[in-house]
This record gives sequence, structure tokens and C-alpha cells, in this order.
Amino acid sequence: MIRKKILPRGIVLIALLGASSLHAGPIDSPGHAHQDKAQLVHKANHEVDHAWEVYHRAALGGTVASPALQAEIEQHLHEARTLVTQAQEAADRGDKRQVEALIKQVRLHTAQAIRGSKEQKK
Repeated sequence: MIRKKILPRGIVLIALLGASSLHAGPIDSPGHAHQDKAQLVHKANHEVDHAWEVYHRAALGGTVASPALQAEIEQHLHEARTLVTQAQEAADRGDKRQVEALIKQVRLHTAQAIRGSKEQKK
């Protein structure tokens, strides 16, 4: 009896969620006033995602060298996320120099996170 009620509701929910994604456009639309800066931020965001993936694989595999290093890596990754947000705000303002400076910092943090994630236990 419960299955008969849940199944149709689940199908409706899936249909609604699927339909809503059809209307979603790209994050950086072609008409964006500062497209070049937005692309820099978009690429930096992917770099941070990649660094998180490298870290998660190491953490799940139990190969992160120490709890202290794990905390340091997480700090770098969180800082990189914060900087990407700030870079997006600078891109929205059209401040290319600020965007580039922030992305440079993002890359330093992601590089350190990846390097730390690859450091093996001794």
C-alpha cells in the first residue's frame, strides 16, 4: 500500500527536478559583460575542484601523511574556495587586475593542497 503512494510521488518529484534543469543556462552566459574575467574564474574554480578530488582520494585511501598535514590541506582548499568567490565578485565589477591577483593566490593554495595530498605516510 505504501509503495503505491510513494512511487507516483517519487516519479513526479524526479520529473519536476529533471524539468527544472532543462531551463538552467550556463553559469557564464555568452552575454556576460566581463566574459574574459568570468572564464578565468571558471577555470580557477575547476582547479579547486580538482584539488579537492585529489585530496579526497588520498584521504579515503588513508595515504595522507599525518592529521596535521590533513588539516593544513583542508585549510588551503577552503582558502582557495574563498578566493574564488572574491575573484568572481571582482570579475563582476570588471576588475581584471584583482581577478588575476586572486586567481594567482588560488593556484598557490591548490598547488600546495595537491602537493600535500600526494605526500605519502612514512
